[in-house]
Amino acid sequence: MPINGTFKPTDVYAILSCVIAALIAIFMLGIVNFALHSAVLSSGHRLLGQMPSFVQALGGRLTLLAEFLVLLAAMLLVANGWQGFAWAYGAYSALNAVSAWLILSGRI
Repeated sequence: MPINGTFKPTDVYAILSCVIAALIAIFMLGIVNFALHSAVLSSGHRLLGQMPSFVQALGGRLTLLAEFLVLLAAMLLVANGWQGFAWAYGAYSALNAVSAWLILSGRI
């Protein structure tokens, strides 16, 4: 805790360790999200035919760009002290995993 408006070196180290751990976790979840997203795009599922034509024209690459922007925003927000976004990105990744499983297993 700050004493006289300053942090002790051990406090700074602890804060930085938590931020770095959160960034690494988000980055790893981002890799998983990209892999799942690519698998769904290459599956040829009938739901992919219902996407707007401008998304289909690029072969679904626009959705990968959106995935990257979500990852970038989460990492930037966590790096700037918004630690709750690490949990939010974890929940987002869990929803992605469930939806990819439903699509790839043919349950939808």
